[in-house]
Amino acid sequence: MNRIERISAILIQLQSKNCVTAQEIADRFNISMRTVYRDMRSLEESGVPLFGEAGVGYSLVEGYKLPPVQFTIEEATAFLTAEKLVEKFTDRSMKEGYKSAMYKVKAVMRKSDKIYLETINDNIQVVSTCQKGEVKEGQDYLYLICRAIADKHIMLLHYVGLNDVKLTIRNIEPVGVYLQSGRWYIIAFCQLRKDYRNFRIDRIRDLSILETTFKKIHPTLKRFLTEISHKEKLVTVVIRFDNEVLPYLGDQKYYNGFVSEVAGKTHTEMKFLTSSLEGIMRWYIMVADRAQIVSPPELIERTHAFITSLSSRLQNKISC
Repeated sequence: MNRIERISAILIQLQSKNCVTAQEIADRFNISMRTVYRDMRSLEESGVPLFGEAGVGYSLVEGYKLPPVQFTIEEATAFLTAEKLVEKFTDRSMKEGYKSAMYKVKAVMRKSDKIYLETINDNIQVVSTCQKGEVKEGQDYLYLICRAIADKHIMLLHYVGLNDVKLTIRNIEPVGVYLQSGRWYIIAFCQLRKDYRNFRIDRIRDLSILETTFKKIHPTLKRFLTEISHKEKLVTVVIRFDNEVLPYLGDQKYYNGFVSEVAGKTHTEMKFLTSSLEGIMRWYIMVADRAQIVSPPELIERTHAFITSLSSRLQNKISC
């Protein structure tokens, strides 16, 4: 990307947020802070009405707008792929909102790009193989939760816990939402328990936004997710599977913390995050003749000991 392209991209970035820090710009384009300041001066000298505050960031003067942005083929394809993901992994409120946004995005595209998207639309599919929680009619809560997070509004929650029989009613201060193993969760400060809790959204029976706002500054969602990982003591596991055995893995790979995979001509290497080496070891045993543990060494040793013990028991059975 040359300097002219970068400065144009910075201007678009400034339009995308209320305030953009110099560090955000530097990180996005992998440039020094000195280069960022030089680019911002170039924008000011070209007549772009910028407002900058030390320690806060840059923003455009209210009312300043650029002409409609033309998207590249790569960007258009990314939008279409994201739309497929939204259709599979969000609720109705998010689907309808994204579909409406996509109409606006397509409205400013070139005719050739629109034809391109129509051509490949049926060739991009997201097959939902993760186990998903049952979402009953009317439980379209993601949009409401996001609104409450942005506006810092307390929410009234009717919730049934995993091991609970009775419905509990509680006020919560929402922090963030995340998707894990095909289920959506909300992390919030529960005023009933006086502590932070994560709630499975498919177990919410009713939810509403109250007029009351909360003033407390909560930790970031990223911090909570890091703490959850540490508490669960997640271990990274890498296993190499012969491609012929992949159809037999089914949904089980998701239950064992599947993260990503790298496909080869004869084998596929998969990465997992798990809190139970014992559990993933016993799952691996089912296809052990067509798979190989790459890491960690502890799992290799545990599997070897298990197989040795099993072989010994079988030999004893045969002797008897």
